[in-house]
Amino acid sequence: MDEEVLVFPSRLLEETGPFEGISTEIDKYLPTFLHPEHLRYIPRSLAEEDPSHKQLIPYVVLRCGDEVFCYTRGRKGGEQRLHDRWSLGVGGHICREDGDEGQIAYEAGFARELAEEVEIRSAYRQQIVGLVHDPSTPVGQVHVGVIHLFDLDRPEVIGIDPALANGSFRPIGEVASERDRFETWSALTIDHFLVAQGSTR
Repeated sequence: MDEEVLVFPSRLLEETGPFEGISTEIDKYLPTFLHPEHLRYIPRSLAEEDPSHKQLIPYVVLRCGDEVFCYTRGRKGGEQRLHDRWSLGVGGHICREDGDEGQIAYEAGFARELAEEVEIRSAYRQQIVGLVHDPSTPVGQVHVGVIHLFDLDRPEVIGIDPALANGSFRPIGEVASERDRFETWSALTIDHFLVAQGSTR
């Protein structure tokens, strides 16, 4: 049975103000994208090939001091177009099982995806720091990411999902020097939130 995932019409991005890369104007975009009247569930197989809709994806970055959690997208993961690329982002699609209301369904799906992929064994503080959109790739054309930054007290994270291969904390400087090995969303996040803002934390 084809999984059904949460989407909003791509025209909303055009009407609200199109952007490419990172936007930190969270209050400008997120309430519109999450309004229940704009959301629907469609089969994932259709959503992945239909650029008239955008899938809203929680994208969790786990940072501890000057290190960040990274992993390789293994071949057991659902998005074949990203296999073998390095990534920072933990999270995934919001599914019908997460509920019908916008914000409530998003938060339920966010919590479910996080729990399915990693076990965080440290206290942390979290905030939504931006959105990411990269229409230059087939994957990016059908997704918008919501970047959640978790600042952990200790670098204690256990990967649960086998699609998250080789998960470990690595120095941000080392990650930045290898940004070309990372998927696009991660590379943009490295540039904007980890390197550019590193001295302001």
